[in-house]
Amino acid sequence: MTFDALFDLAVSHRWEILAAVTGIISVYLSTRENIWSWPTALVNVTLYFIVFLEAKLYADMGLQVVYFALSVYGWYEWLYGGENRTELHVSRATRALGVRLALIGIAATAVLGTVLARFTDAALPYLDSATTSTSLIAQWMMTRKIVENWAVWVAVDVVYVGMFLYKSLYLTAGLYAVFFVLAVMGYREWKRSFDERARRETPRELTARAS
Repeated sequence: MTFDALFDLAVSHRWEILAAVTGIISVYLSTRENIWSWPTALVNVTLYFIVFLEAKLYADMGLQVVYFALSVYGWYEWLYGGENRTELHVSRATRALGVRLALIGIAATAVLGTVLARFTDAALPYLDSATTSTSLIAQWMMTRKIVENWAVWVAVDVVYVGMFLYKSLYLTAGLYAVFFVLAVMGYREWKRSFDERARRETPRELTARAS
């Protein structure tokens, strides 16, 4: 492939390339509990709104709007969501919370998938809706610094890789493969952070803010 062909390819996929770069930066910063993950996330979701609009993945396009709001919320919560408006610390999800989130995800997938299948030309409406609903749950868990958000992302990223390959979004598929690796790393890092704090605080203090 000639330089001119590569340049034209890069130009035609410019939004996807920029989204991929900012996405990797944002997720990596999240694994390190770095507050700058949120402003970079705001840039990332804006770019992906454009990418998904062009691919007719409307559920994922709409997801970016919610991600934008969640990123603003997460930015605030990480700074002031702890005790007495202090920094928020990593916590674990309770069983009750896990059940509630699973039920919400199933219901949201059914409703959104039905709407997209009947009223739009969306590609893969139910699969798109399932990844959308689950991603929202994982993102909310991340705003609350719940360790298990990374386990949810691991599962979602596997599905996303296959879906984006099917839609010929090869760069984005590669990006989500990187996200898979980062999610595994994030789980290990956040669990280590939780375990270190668990030696200093009571079980009630560790789970109270996650429920």
